[in-house]
Amino acid sequence: MKKSIAILGSTGSIGTQSLEVIETHPDKFEVEVISAFNNTRLLIEQAKKYHPNVVVIANEEKYAEVKAALASEPVKIFAGEEALNQVVQMDSIDMVLTALVGFSGLLPTYHAIKAGKDIALANKETLVVAGEIITKLAKEKEVNILPVDSEHSAIFQCMAGEYMNQIEKIYLTCSGGPFRGRTLDEMQHITPEDALDHPNWEMGDKITIDSASLINKGFEVIEAHWLFGLPARDIEVVVHPQSIIHSIVQFTDGAMKAQMGLPDMKLPIQYALSFPERFATNFPRFNFLDFPTLDFERPNTKIFRNLALSYEALEQGGNMPCVLNAANEIVVSAFLEGQVRFVQLPEIIEEVMQKAEIIQHASLEDFVLTDNETRKITRLLIEKRK
Repeated sequence: MKKSIAILGSTGSIGTQSLEVIETHPDKFEVEVISAFNNTRLLIEQAKKYHPNVVVIANEEKYAEVKAALASEPVKIFAGEEALNQVVQMDSIDMVLTALVGFSGLLPTYHAIKAGKDIALANKETLVVAGEIITKLAKEKEVNILPVDSEHSAIFQCMAGEYMNQIEKIYLTCSGGPFRGRTLDEMQHITPEDALDHPNWEMGDKITIDSASLINKGFEVIEAHWLFGLPARDIEVVVHPQSIIHSIVQFTDGAMKAQMGLPDMKLPIQYALSFPERFATNFPRFNFLDFPTLDFERPNTKIFRNLALSYEALEQGGNMPCVLNAANEIVVSAFLEGQVRFVQLPEIIEEVMQKAEIIQHASLEDFVLTDNETRKITRLLIEKRK
C-alpha cells in the first residue's frame, strides 16, 4: 500500500524536495495534504501537479486567491493555523512531514502526534521549544519521530542495529558556514547577502542565517538531546568544512560509526519517508578520490557565541530553549531587514535570556505564552539599538 503523506510547509526548501522524492516513487507514496503560509503561487502550482486531497493556506487573507485558482480542482481548501492543527489529524494521513519554519511547527506536530501520526521531522524548533512534551506524547501514542535533518538522520542510521548498545558520545558535524575562520573585526560589516551565501547547502533564508551564526547547530544539539536521550556533555559539535561526514556515533567500546555522502537533503528526506526500507535512487554518488582530504576542527564559541548560548539554554532547561528560539527568530528577521548587525544577534539573544522568567516544568500553554512574551521583549531591545 502507498504511504499517504501530509507535507506542512510544502513551498519551502525541504517541502519542495520532499515532493520531488515522492514524485520519484509514485508506487510508494502519495500526497494527501500540502500547506504554505504565504507562497500562494507555488502552493497553487503544487496542488495542480500533485493533486492532494487537501490544501491549507495558513494566512487567511490568501484564502480567496487559492480557492479561486483551484476552483476546477477536486481539492478541499482550508485556511488558518487552526485548520492546519485539525487537518493533520485526518484518518487518511499515514505520516506528517513537518517542514514549517520556527515555532509555527510546534502545534501542528503536537496535534499530529496526538492523533497517532508518524512524524518526519524537519522542524527542529518543535523539539528545541517543547522537547519533553513532544517526546513524552510520542512515546504514549507509540508514534515514530523520524529525523529529516541530515545530522540527526545520520545518527539515526548509525544507531540501526545498535539499540542494545550504549552510546558514549555523538558528534554533530558542521560546515562552519560562510564565516569560518573569521575574526570578530572581520565580521563587523557582514551583510545579509554575505550570510546567505552558504558554501555547501541550499536552504531557506532563515535556516541559512541560523547556519551562518551556528545557532542552527545549537538547535541541533538540543534536538539530539531529546531524540537520542543524551546529556549535553555527550553531544559534541565538530566543524567539518566538506560536509561529507554528516555525523558520528561513538559507542562505549570506543568504536565509531559515521554516515557519509554528498550534501543532498533528498537522501535524509527519503530515508525518513521510507524507513525501515531503503529505496533505490539516482542521486549523485560520493567518490573518495574527489575528496582526498577531510578536515575537522573545534568551533570557536567566542566568535560564534550563539552555539554556546544554545548549550546554556539546554542546561537551564524548562522554557529557556523556547526563549532562545523566539529571540532568534526575531533577531534573524531584523538582520534580514537591515535593522541589526550580524554581530549583534548573540548580544540581543543573551540579553533576552537574562531577562526571561524561567519555568522549569512548562506546559504547552506556557510555551505559547513564553514565545509571545519573548518576541515582545526582543523587539523592544532591537528598537533601543536603532
